[in-house]
Order: sequence, then C-alpha cells, then structure tokens
Amino acid sequence: MNASNRIALVTGAGTGIGKAAALALGEAGFTLVLTGRRREPLDAVAAELGDKGHVVTADVADPPSVATLFETVAAQFGRLDLLFNNAGGWSPGAPIEDIPLSDWHHVVNVNLTGVFLCTQAAIRLMKAQDPKGGRIINNGSISAHAPRPFTAPYTATKHAISGLTKQVALEGRAHNIACGQIDIGNADTDMAAKMKSGIIQPNGQIMVEPTFDPAHAGRAVAYMAGLPLDANVLTMTIMATNAPFVGRG
Repeated sequence: MNASNRIALVTGAGTGIGKAAALALGEAGFTLVLTGRRREPLDAVAAELGDKGHVVTADVADPPSVATLFETVAAQFGRLDLLFNNAGGWSPGAPIEDIPLSDWHHVVNVNLTGVFLCTQAAIRLMKAQDPKGGRIINNGSISAHAPRPFTAPYTATKHAISGLTKQVALEGRAHNIACGQIDIGNADTDMAAKMKSGIIQPNGQIMVEPTFDPAHAGRAVAYMAGLPLDANVLTMTIMATNAPFVGRG
C-alpha cells in the first residue's frame, strides 16, 4: 500500500510538533485525520493540507471522546495505518512535595492515559482491518531519559511512555503492528519558548538553551511512518545539537 492510500491520525495536531508532523506526513502522501480539543488551529492545519486534511475534534483524556474519534475514523476511512500519539500537557514547575494533586492528575490523564486510550482503540481497528496491521508512534521526550528540575508529573509520564511503547511493540508483533517512539529535545514550539529566555538547570542556574525548527521533528516522524511494517524505529532522539541533554549540562 503506497502512502497516498494510507490514513494517519495525529493527536494534538493543531500546533507545535503535531502540526509539523501532520504537514510532513501530508507531504509524504498520507491522508491526515487531525484531532485536538480546539477546532480553530486544526482547521488552519487542514487548510494547509488541502484535501488531505480532515478535522475531528476530541479530548484524548476523555474515554467517550476517544471512542467517538475512532468510530468516526473507521466510518469515514475504513482503516487506520498510522497513529501519532502526540498530544501532551505540562504543569507549572514545582518541587515534588508542592505539586497539587490536580496538576498530577491533569498531566497523567493527558500524557499517559490519553496515549493508552488512543493506542487501545487504534490496535482494535488495526487488528480488524484488511489488510491487518499498522504503526503507532509515541511522542516521548528527552525527559523520558533525563529529568529537568521541578517537572515530576511530566518526567514520570514520559518515562511511562517508554514502557508503553515497548509493550505495544511486543504485543503488536502478532498483528503486524509496529510501535516506536520519538524523543524530541528543544524543538522551537510554544512549550519551549521559556528555553530561549532562560530555564532552570540542575545546578540552580538559569540558562538559555538552544532550540531547533520543529519541521525537522515532523520530517523525522514522517520517516518513521514511511517504513514498511517489517521495519521499525523503536526509539529515535532528535534534539538541538547544543542542548544540555548529554550530561544535562
């Protein structure tokens, strides 16, 4: 099956990495289902994609919303070849002992439970379709490997995504479903804006950190997505060359 016949679903597709990946996947020939909570940015991305872009609003942390999303994909397209679990959330920085439980729940619900719900639904669809199979790509983070100060909810969820990626890669073998993870460090998105003005380091200093164009991360996702299902990128790290990750400083 060539890319022009393949259906890709991108969560959190209206901005940042999701937008960059959607545009790169569209350029590679995929038909895109763009989802997120806010319709306006999704419509803007769909306009750039032309007839390849289709908007379905959904909240990945809400089980009924996820169920409706995948029912819509199945009804409209009959199959799903790629899920990019990109939607994610952050909470205000704070020492572990000061983090409100509501902040913890918010980040876990979006970053981990949302990925779990979408993955469940995607696997069910990919197992049932003909031809069977597909690919799932999870947006991890370099925080899946090394934490930043005062980011316990985010760090914990991204470490958990690494485990979930491996679990899906293992269980997917029997159903021709590949699963991989892209860990992105300091792409120049709204989430990374504070890095350009200075962000706290493990030694307590504030340092400006280098960033890079998120279009490069989008093209990396498209590369992973373009592989045949008998090949898989299990993990990929793409980062600003001079970002303080290797050694975190």
